[in-house]
Amino acid sequence: MTTQEPVVFIVDDDPAVRDSLTLMIDQAGIRVKSFESAQAFLIAYRPDYYGCIILDVRMPEINGLQLQEILSRRKIVLPIIFLTGHGNIPMSVRAIKAGAIDFLTKPVTRENLLNCVYSAFLEAKKKTSKALQNRDALSRLAKLTQRERDVMTLAVQGYSNKEIALHLGISHRTVEIHKSKIMHKTGAINLIDLADIAREGNLNKQLSDNRPA
Repeated sequence: MTTQEPVVFIVDDDPAVRDSLTLMIDQAGIRVKSFESAQAFLIAYRPDYYGCIILDVRMPEINGLQLQEILSRRKIVLPIIFLTGHGNIPMSVRAIKAGAIDFLTKPVTRENLLNCVYSAFLEAKKKTSKALQNRDALSRLAKLTQRERDVMTLAVQGYSNKEIALHLGISHRTVEIHKSKIMHKTGAINLIDLADIAREGNLNKQLSDNRPA
């Protein structure tokens, strides 16, 4: 879990809006950085950025919705609060469906904006924790051989050693050996713990391909 202080990243092409929002957020004792365009934010972005984005919709070259798509493709987990003077219902629905925390219209009250920021910070904390868990699980799974991954995939589905052996064409004893190595390499305490690691590491994507007929 990160102990880093969260930051509000403002992305808006209107300097008056950036200044107003910066003052409002700074007065609440929250760190803030502002950018005049989506391009400027993407150039400045670092993997250790933590907090949320207050994002305008209508901006030149890359608009707010396009930036949201870019961040999603790059798996950047900063929650987004849209703030625009040109919003409409289809636009807001699209933004929220794509994962935005809220879709606010200008002018916005200080109370409403800060409430959204605090909600976004909570979401950022959850997303960061989830990302760390995923990376840890992937690191553990990377230690396994392909055969061990095959055995693990079937084991966490509840198949017995005998069923796993039949499906993979190996002996019952070999399955037991693989299971022992899997538990040691992943650090799993029991099968439930192992199933959690498989889920966090997206190993369950292999389930349909490795399910016994």
